[in-house]
Amino acid sequence: MSKVESNVESAGSRRYSNVLLDREGQIGTIRLNRPQALNALSSELMTELLDALKMLESEEAIRCIIITGSEKVFSAGADIKELAEQNSVEALRAANLERFDAIQKISKPIIAAISGFCFGGGLELAMICDIIVASESAKLGQPEINIGVMPGAGGTQRLTRIIGKYRAMEMILTGRQISSKEAHELGLVSRVVPDESLLSEAKKIANEIASKSPLAIKIAKECVLKSYETSLSEGLQFERRNFYLLLSSEDKKEGMRAFLEKRKPTFKGQ
Repeated sequence: MSKVESNVESAGSRRYSNVLLDREGQIGTIRLNRPQALNALSSELMTELLDALKMLESEEAIRCIIITGSEKVFSAGADIKELAEQNSVEALRAANLERFDAIQKISKPIIAAISGFCFGGGLELAMICDIIVASESAKLGQPEINIGVMPGAGGTQRLTRIIGKYRAMEMILTGRQISSKEAHELGLVSRVVPDESLLSEAKKIANEIASKSPLAIKIAKECVLKSYETSLSEGLQFERRNFYLLLSSEDKKEGMRAFLEKRKPTFKGQ
């Protein structure tokens, strides 16, 4: 597939103002594009991001997705100007936080490639993704407490599950920023790479994932996410059923045949 990079999406004549789409082979990249507002996650941006993700989800040729920002900022968080004007009822009607839940329902693997500031809703967006690759210059934090609120898009829940109660309490209650190195040590990011290698490293991982069985990748992702929501015994049952399910797939037959024949498999997601 030819490479396309534009803020005008041809499929369905969608026109985006806050995100850029890039398709390269089996990889779809979405770049947050509100530089004048440090990629603040306004309702409009989140609407466009979710729409772009659903579009890539529907395209059979795309097997992995990357979400990234600029070199200086992934996202500084929520759009404070927008939030400052909202009361509780208006925020409920806008349903911006619910879009984070919708993003987690995307079945294709999503890699967050973060550089520079990754704060508040930006960190919550990254934590929804399946893998986080961070540049050496990345700074991460949940600073909502500094403006009289708290994380509302999963920060108190996902961050706690990832790094533990006491470290999450410190970050959330003080608003302290951490470096990508410390984030890696805490298990919050998958790997840290030089700034200039961020996107190429994310694409390297994405291409490796894209070379596997799309069906097995989808179900494996479901099983890992299930582990956060169920007991160990329920999770094991869910995993076992899905393992048995994959034994009847064409990709399983192709993968094992290729292994025995000492060649690379050709997976079709069937």
